[in-house]
Amino acid sequence: MFGLALYLLYRFAGQVRSILVDFAVAFLIAYLANPLLNWLERGRVKRGLGVFFVILIFVALLSLAGVLLATISAQLITLIQRLPEQIGTLGDSLDRLTSWLTDRGVPGLDDARERLITAAQAYVQNIGQNIVPILQRALNSTGTVLNSLLSIGGVVGQLLLILLMSIYLMLDYSRVNAALLGIFPRPWQPRVLEFSELTGTAVGGYVRGQLLIALFIGVFVWLGLTLVGIPSAAAIGFLAGVFNIVPYLGPVIGATPAILLALTMPGALLKIVFVIVVFVAANQIEGNFLSPYILSKTTDLHPITVLVAILIGASLLGFAGALLAVPTVALGKLALHRYYFPSRIYTEGP
Repeated sequence: MFGLALYLLYRFAGQVRSILVDFAVAFLIAYLANPLLNWLERGRVKRGLGVFFVILIFVALLSLAGVLLATISAQLITLIQRLPEQIGTLGDSLDRLTSWLTDRGVPGLDDARERLITAAQAYVQNIGQNIVPILQRALNSTGTVLNSLLSIGGVVGQLLLILLMSIYLMLDYSRVNAALLGIFPRPWQPRVLEFSELTGTAVGGYVRGQLLIALFIGVFVWLGLTLVGIPSAAAIGFLAGVFNIVPYLGPVIGATPAILLALTMPGALLKIVFVIVVFVAANQIEGNFLSPYILSKTTDLHPITVLVAILIGASLLGFAGALLAVPTVALGKLALHRYYFPSRIYTEGP
């Protein structure tokens, strides 16, 4: 009977997987906001007012994201449309490079400049034909947004559902936790509480640490690109910071528009080199200093483990899976150290 019940529960969970993911994200928001709400309550601020304050912060961040992404999308549309014409400005740099190589006896460079420029223009035109319509639809999406609001599966509708559930969870956080604990048989409840503390260490510590790292990446990229002179440095830094919530993804996502914008500026090759230096430095600081220092107590995972977990999570649940993969693996590792390694099955064998 227990096996049959578990099988039916598994099938039911598969049918409502998207709703369960939305609830998990809403619960994560409530979990992250709960320390702030408790601190406000200790300062004699009612919990309802504290929840309103948290929602204002959340809406402000979403609005800022929309404005910055719209700005950088508009600039990228203009850039990609003009890039086939402006890419000819690289001819002078290619002339100097081919002359330098020819003087040193490198053969076959007579028409290298023309071939490279023709290939680059064809490549950029292909990019423009595919990307520009997508960006234009994103900017002119009033009708799409209204349709999404009316559609349960729309992105905006899903965000509103997550926001509504997170408000209820933040208002009654302790009661919800008590109700969830009450589902389990009483003899199991102490072990469930112990496992929930372990989950808080792995998931909560990882998410808070990753948010700090994402904030650093965003500010570092913004300041670095500002010094280099790349337009929309703040928008690109915001983009890199947001996507860096999934480890190592932020610099890869942010580098693409930065390099494209640098292509049309005077001294393009030198600008591109500086842009690459900024993103490589951000990635190295994250991987070698910030992540080991901030996340060592909660995850302590090898980079290859993180990468494989992200790929598996993305293949199963898309972006939400990539976001939840690393804390899930971290929780599994802590559970192994807490329960499996000290057990008689591990120490004495089956």
